[in-house]
Amino acid sequence: MRYAGIVLLVIGLLAFALPVFTTQKTEEVARIGPMNIQSTQYTSHSIPPLLSGGVLVLGLVLIGMSFYRKG
Repeated sequence: MRYAGIVLLVIGLLAFALPVFTTQKTEEVARIGPMNIQSTQYTSHSIPPLLSGGVLVLGLVLIGMSFYRKG
């Protein structure tokens, strides 16, 4: 449970540090003989701060619970 908490904590911190990321998709538009025409589309995605904070808090809770159970 501690390792899952650490992973969630790191994901939450990364989401706060990089709230927007871009992905790209390349697809073939036309093929004329040996020549290919391709199009690349870029899409931006944003991570809501509330979601980042929730993942961060959940990670902290899981880490705290793992220490509480050992005690």
